[in-house]
Amino acid sequence: MKQNILTFFKGMAMGAADVVPGVSGGTIAFITGIYDTLLESIRRVNPSLFSLWRKEGFAAVWKHVNGTFLSSLLAGILTAILTLAKAVSYALTEHPIVIWSFFFGLIVASAIHMIKQVERWSVKEILFAIVGAVFAYSITVANPVSMEFNMLTVFIAGSIAICAMILPGISGSFILLLLGMYGPVLDAVKSLQIPILALFALGCLVGLLSFSHVLSWLLRCYRGFTIAFLTGLLIGALGKVWPWKEVISFRTNSSGEQVPLIEKALSPMAFESVTGQPSLLPIALVMMVVGFGLVLGLEKISQKLED
Repeated sequence: MKQNILTFFKGMAMGAADVVPGVSGGTIAFITGIYDTLLESIRRVNPSLFSLWRKEGFAAVWKHVNGTFLSSLLAGILTAILTLAKAVSYALTEHPIVIWSFFFGLIVASAIHMIKQVERWSVKEILFAIVGAVFAYSITVANPVSMEFNMLTVFIAGSIAICAMILPGISGSFILLLLGMYGPVLDAVKSLQIPILALFALGCLVGLLSFSHVLSWLLRCYRGFTIAFLTGLLIGALGKVWPWKEVISFRTNSSGEQVPLIEKALSPMAFESVTGQPSLLPIALVMMVVGFGLVLGLEKISQKLED
């Protein structure tokens, strides 16, 4: 029961991260020590379960896919999304520098945590990290495309976005923005367009099950290279969560409001000069330390539980 409760709270942390565009729940899964377990549990959801169910029953299937772990984690994710979405959105609108500073410190500490997971850093690992950083950064500065809204693109958007959500450093919601599908999918949620939502969910399911097999295999066979690449993703994503930014372009959200889409990173002094707003540097530094300390605390708790 204690382990299930802890998994629930880890799920809440993942859900809270997924609410923020540019922050991935996969990052939280990695620093809390459940990333491998999550991938392996998802990987075991495949057609062979029907055969296992016929031979040994539902209890065997539940144990095989680590059902208690998955259900506890999913409950935490959904709880966070339902309870924290409005609060996080409000905080990002009213206190963006404070919130982004917190996530900046969190991701820096997460990157350091992942660097320590690589047993030996050779030239190859460094190259994989550089490729990951360039890839993540290029996504954060990319211009959005406009996909035609139809059944096929809804399915494709779901399969791509869910893959991003389980990768540290890449936000699935931001991928939807880049694909031009964030607004249509959100509108479908608000108006309960069941056929569209079902197709999007099917795309998510197909993408999650297929990509989890690939990622799980990479971690088993090429763990050092894979973690180096994932570390690069985190480092490349730092530009997205940098607290001081100038808005280059906007998008219209579901309420018809203009909100930032593409932004340019500035120094705190340049931010004050360009925007005429205070940089709040002392408070930002404190929040960075808080985010950094939170990751260290999660790391120590996970180590104690493993011991």
